[in-house]
Amino acid sequence: MITSLARSKIRSRVVALTAALTLSVAGAVTVAPPEAVAAAGVEDEGADCTVTGLPDAGSLPTNSKLPDPFKKLDGTRISAKSEWRCRRQEIKKLAEKFVYGEKPGKPASVTGTVSRTGITVNVNHNGRSSSFSASVDLPSGSGPFPAVVVLGGFGADTAAIKAAGAAVINYDPYAVGKEGTPRNNKQGAFYSIYGSSSSTGLLLAWAWGVSRIIDVIEQSGGSILKADATGVTGCSRFGKGAFVIGAFDQRIALTMPIESGSAGVPIFRGIPGEGAQSLSSAYGEQSWLGDAFGSFTSSPARLPVDTHEMVAMVAPRGLFIMDNPHITNLGPKSASVAALGGAEVYKALGAGDNLTYWSDIQDGNHCANRAEWRTPLQQNIQKFLLKTGNAPGAIRISAKALGNLAEWRDWQTPTLGDSGDTTPPSTPGTPAASSVTATGATLTWAASTDQGGSGLAGYNVYREQGATDPQLGQSTTNSITLTGLTANTQYQVYVRARDGAGNLSGDSQPVTFTTTGGGDTSPPTAPAGLVASATTATGTTLSWTASTDDTGVAGYDILRAPGASGGTFTQAGTSATTSFSDTGLTPSTTYRYQVRARDAAGNTSPVSNTAQVTTQPGTSTGRCTAVPTVQTQWATGYVIQPLTVTNTGTSTINGWTVTFTLPAGHTLTGSWNGTATVSGQTVTIKNAGHNGTLAPGAATTSVGFQATRPNGDTALPSGYTCA
Repeated sequence: MITSLARSKIRSRVVALTAALTLSVAGAVTVAPPEAVAAAGVEDEGADCTVTGLPDAGSLPTNSKLPDPFKKLDGTRISAKSEWRCRRQEIKKLAEKFVYGEKPGKPASVTGTVSRTGITVNVNHNGRSSSFSASVDLPSGSGPFPAVVVLGGFGADTAAIKAAGAAVINYDPYAVGKEGTPRNNKQGAFYSIYGSSSSTGLLLAWAWGVSRIIDVIEQSGGSILKADATGVTGCSRFGKGAFVIGAFDQRIALTMPIESGSAGVPIFRGIPGEGAQSLSSAYGEQSWLGDAFGSFTSSPARLPVDTHEMVAMVAPRGLFIMDNPHITNLGPKSASVAALGGAEVYKALGAGDNLTYWSDIQDGNHCANRAEWRTPLQQNIQKFLLKTGNAPGAIRISAKALGNLAEWRDWQTPTLGDSGDTTPPSTPGTPAASSVTATGATLTWAASTDQGGSGLAGYNVYREQGATDPQLGQSTTNSITLTGLTANTQYQVYVRARDGAGNLSGDSQPVTFTTTGGGDTSPPTAPAGLVASATTATGTTLSWTASTDDTGVAGYDILRAPGASGGTFTQAGTSATTSFSDTGLTPSTTYRYQVRARDAAGNTSPVSNTAQVTTQPGTSTGRCTAVPTVQTQWATGYVIQPLTVTNTGTSTINGWTVTFTLPAGHTLTGSWNGTATVSGQTVTIKNAGHNGTLAPGAATTSVGFQATRPNGDTALPSGYTCA
């Protein structure tokens, strides 16, 4: 039996709704209609759990079986559903330490805007700042709307998402964590805050970016987008990102990774035996995984955690995993084992109907929009985001890639009991605010008492904001210091007590306070006269007339967009003066720039005029070669990754162009880390800004592409040249 779990807004105790689940191999599942579970109101619901006993890498034993998700670090197993919250936190800490790197909590200041066409995010933390943006595509209707964050614009069925009634947030992960950069010099908005040598991999950097988007949606008041109804999806490398994003932010109500491959859903232990992309290849291809994972690429059996526990970290929230059984390189058999292993946690929590795994598809093309997935996609959106549906989950595994969980586990799924405590704690006293600053405040209140026997576990602190009250934090004591607040803003805050069974008390009376801002609510004037000069093949110098401000200008944000029109402006850098040199650009490419000023209170000016530049053609005093590697192929297509470009000359090159010929009937369907153009069957790929400069003997392995071909045609592209 797999049961459903429901969480009430008034009382968050676990309620079991029993329904039968049938595992189907290329077949359907029919169960009684369940009730959807709500996402948590906080990014990390277990932040108050004390985690001790994390092992050191040198002391890890070899275990060919999947780790027991129910076994705590102290060696005991959880026996009640209420214990999962802190067990999940242990899994999170293990995954951060050995697989992905650390995902920092909410920065000191997150501000931004939400409009009907876009979202801006501005982050300040420990004296560093970064900004990025995302576009918004609303469905028909008046809103407010739930939203699905789509990573990279690749492989997601956005038409079906909008038809279901959800908005699409188009999120560029590369603005937050760029591919093609070395591990000791990572780039993007995340690394601008936490350092280019951060050991955190790109997947968690991308996850951090989505969490900051949700922060801004929560602050927006919910008139356009709903703060408590966010989903995430993406395909291939962006499927890896979607999977990790959903696991590491409990505000995500629906997680939908598509064909994620190695470093995504497939169990690490199963990849070597299945013939999927090797762990060493995935680790080396891009900095997706954290630096610490490098010690496990040839010995995944030493890992104290595996991806079935990432599936479990999503529980009991909505999870729809889409996979492709026709491409062995993606590890679909290992992915099915991860789904089946994680489903055991869903089952134990009474939430089995909230998980769907679907690899029963006919079309083998990578990241295609598939008719088989359209109905369950829309049903999941209706159930978890719109909260109007009750379709049960389904497990449909293609016989071509059916994993056997029994081969991978030596543990059994426990029956997790309810604590028996259904009585909430007493209501906390009215909070009192003190030490109010521009970005923080300290609250204290009269403690609650436990009245049901499970013990007082802590307190949740909420901002009263209308239909959706975002959770500002948690505390195990009757006080909390809030951070990351917005200057010159009125807050109405209340507290609810939480016991060991998950029961929530009634709302305390609210306290109202207004953050300070040094009295400064006036933004600087807009910079003027922005011009570009000294433009080369890979860089340009910008200068402008200084802004003015009543308390002084603290600095300037430099914004850049690709092309002569369209494209999104993202932050390219900051400057404390009225000039900035932008480097690492692509030869023969047009860019647009704007500048805005910041003052010490965080107020930002309107943007300056727009300056447009076109970089000079690339000059190469050396020579280069282009060598393709077939990462995977199937009857109707293939992926070339990497397309290795090497400088074989004796001088540094500042740009390169690769040309090759597709066989007749073949069509280029996607490329990455390069600008591709097609003329007939001739494909030209020019370097991106971050991989064009190659020293003698140096190479870039970040470039790749995908193509389709007629069924049964085994030909591959030919005639690769590099100049």
